[in-house]
Amino acid sequence: MARTFRVFRDGAFLGAFFILLVLIAAKLDEAADSTVLGPFHVIDGDTLSAGGERLRLQGMDAPELDQTCRDDRGRTWACGEEAKRLLMRLVGNGGVECLGRERDKYHRLLVRCHAGTTNINGTLVRQGLAIASGRYAQEQLAARRERQGLWAGQFESPRDWRASRGMMDDASLVEAFMDWVTRVMAWQ
Repeated sequence: MARTFRVFRDGAFLGAFFILLVLIAAKLDEAADSTVLGPFHVIDGDTLSAGGERLRLQGMDAPELDQTCRDDRGRTWACGEEAKRLLMRLVGNGGVECLGRERDKYHRLLVRCHAGTTNINGTLVRQGLAIASGRYAQEQLAARRERQGLWAGQFESPRDWRASRGMMDDASLVEAFMDWVTRVMAWQ
């Protein structure tokens, strides 16, 4: 009986120690993020600036400013401008915090932004005004299912739109792969 108790006690101690190490590692990892507070200037549907720093919303790709899309009746609408307007509304009320640590090849800080409990990146995808690229797959599935924004008609992916106009693509190979995986999963 005493041996069983010691084994249980030692196992519980080891488990608690392991959990503590995981929590410490998570806190240290979180602390590595740079925090950017507004005020923010909206450049386009997935790019902000604050205090001279350019920020690229991570895990999603919004239509370019000049990009147009078609609704289910074949009418053209300015989806790039609409994505910018939604981002302006989301960051315009203040209380926005953006976190990030990586930079893209244009040296923009890749960020995840929140306004209180609202995940701004996820909201753009959920409203159908951005395509998920590596994150926010569930938000994109819901937007597609409900035919929100881009999913209410026909559109060219922002990456393809940039490529067809000879514009530099800002997505890394990993983002490109994750975007492809997200699109394949969305069609299933």
